[in-house]
Amino acid sequence: MSPQLTDEFALKRWEAHGYGTDPAALGDTGSWSQLNERDLTDVERPTLPDGFRFRTADEAGPAAAVQAHLDAWAPSTYTAEGYEGVRRTDGYRGDLHVLVEAPDGTMAASTIMWLDEANRTAEFEPVGTHPGYRRRGLGRAMLLHGMYLARDAGATHMTVACLGAPGHPAARGLYYSVGFALFTRDAPLIKPAATG
Repeated sequence: MSPQLTDEFALKRWEAHGYGTDPAALGDTGSWSQLNERDLTDVERPTLPDGFRFRTADEAGPAAAVQAHLDAWAPSTYTAEGYEGVRRTDGYRGDLHVLVEAPDGTMAASTIMWLDEANRTAEFEPVGTHPGYRRRGLGRAMLLHGMYLARDAGATHMTVACLGAPGHPAARGLYYSVGFALFTRDAPLIKPAATG
């Protein structure tokens, strides 16, 4: 069970049913996640290395979008059929599915932004970079570019989730580098087994 740490009512209800904090999950390599947020009033201009360019899934096509996912999260069971399901999901927009294309045509990074028009908020989910193209600033540039696209689509606020434990700093560091800050986090709970 993982209610949000800020949800005092839920935490009290879980505690009343015998649930408590899971110390193992809160360790340095715990699997709890945190939600990060930022507003879109002041966004840094993205810069890509020479020869790289931004694309959208609408421009690059389904095969490129699927391959970008497979490369970033290998091993993965993602398929063209799975991506078709994503494309049919309410809120999916191919113009808000951002890719970074390398000079050789490889889709080196990708993210989907999910726009909530009623609340003027967009969420990055998922965010990934091909292992052969990491540590080049592509993910950072892609996030900044995505924020401009989200703002143009009507968003005033952006969110992204990541693992929060100290032993998982990479994604959190990337998100902090583009202006995100911790908004809330999971409170991993367990219920001890009944004895006797």
